[in-house]
Amino acid sequence: MADNKYCLILAGGNGSRLWPISRTVKPKQFLDLFGRGRTLLQQTYDRVKQFIDPAHIYISTNVAYLPLVYEQLPEVDDRHILEEPVRRGTLASVAWGSVFIATQNPQATLFVTPSDQFIPDREQYRQDVLDGLQFASENDGIIVMGVDPTRPETGYGYIQMDDDKPLHHDIFPIRSFTEKPDAEFANIFLQEGNFLWNTGLLCFSTRVMLDNLFTLVPEYRIEIPRMMAEAESADPKLVPDSFNVLPNYNMDVSILERSDHVYVQRCHFTWADIGTWASIGEDAPRDADGNVLMGTSAHLYECSGNIVRLPSGRTAVIKGLKDFVVAEEGEILMICPRQDIAAMRRMHTDTKFGEPKN
Repeated sequence: MADNKYCLILAGGNGSRLWPISRTVKPKQFLDLFGRGRTLLQQTYDRVKQFIDPAHIYISTNVAYLPLVYEQLPEVDDRHILEEPVRRGTLASVAWGSVFIATQNPQATLFVTPSDQFIPDREQYRQDVLDGLQFASENDGIIVMGVDPTRPETGYGYIQMDDDKPLHHDIFPIRSFTEKPDAEFANIFLQEGNFLWNTGLLCFSTRVMLDNLFTLVPEYRIEIPRMMAEAESADPKLVPDSFNVLPNYNMDVSILERSDHVYVQRCHFTWADIGTWASIGEDAPRDADGNVLMGTSAHLYECSGNIVRLPSGRTAVIKGLKDFVVAEEGEILMICPRQDIAAMRRMHTDTKFGEPKN
């Protein structure tokens, strides 16, 4: 029986919300944030290859990060790395990956995953993803994978499922999407019981995705045929020239929130988006006082709720600090209240603090 399961790992983001440790020259997906001996990209690849043939796994990344991908995933050959010459949002990356994989196998069912998530429960993850791929292979729909919220988080997206009308085991129609609600609505969503966190993980057949792109995004009606022709050319791994003129669209807004054939899967693995310092403070493993030591040697006295990340070989000695981020990378040491996102954003955009010097 033919193996139609494929995976596209998205690894082109610049990870700016985890500044200063995640920088444009080396974003978070290429870092070993928690001292596990593997970067987030490597961990993502390790999880997926347990149930998808490595010959069916593709990496989509910005051309600037090719050396990092080659270094960290030397087992992935060049034809399995899809280059993005410019950043054009998740829609363009998913579109080109879908086109390219469809030319390899018109019956392909694709699992799309970001490369910067924390998912410790590999066996449950494997089972949930395989269930989603199976449904997508048998039905004309796009599956968005969701997990039950554990707190009223305002930094995540939410999906309201129509749990009165299950389509299949743990797969439901969608009533609504809400991106990063305020605290009042996040509390309501948690209490309602039919809202899930949007993990950004997707399952779909390439045929269904290309149909949705052609129908819902006018700019792609001309570009999809061009992409198909490029994908069948002599050097198909290269992104077509037309990629540069594609609009900078988000997958959620352009397809998922507009299509009549999008469903949510209620998954059961532990999940966290390693997107911000606040989310790391809530989701990463902590000590008895709620401190998160991100692969960092530290001696903490009368400290609680802090996140500490220093370069290898450095040791933190801290007394009397509560709910702060202490992060050092290159020439920058940041010490800031972990909930003061606005201050972190100001620090990042301040012209005095650029990228690390070469």
